Amino acid sequence: MLALSTLPIRIVAQEGGRTQKQQEKILAKQEKQKKKDAQAAEKEMKARHSKIQDKQTRKRLKRQNKRADRHGSNTHRDPFFRRLFMRKH
Repeated sequence: MLALSTLPIRIVAQEGGRTQKQQEKILAKQEKQKKKDAQAAEKEMKARHSKIQDKQTRKRLKRQNKRADRHGSNTHRDPFFRRLFMRKH
C-alpha cells in the first residue's frame, strides 16, 4: 500500500482532445464539402428549371446565353437593327 502511494500519478483532463490545427483542418474540410454540395444543388435546380420549360423557351434561353457570353458578362445589348426587327415574345 505504501509503495503504491509513493508512485507519481499523472492524470491529464484532456487526454484525447483535438489540437487547434486538427480542428481547423476538419472545419476546412467541412466547408469544402458544404460548397461542393451547394454547387451540386444549384446545378440540379438549373437542370430542373430547364426541364420544366417547353422547347421554344429552352431554345430562346440558349440563344440569349450564347449572346451574353459572346458580348461579355457586364453588358448585353443587341445591335440596333436586331433589336428593331426582333420578334417580341
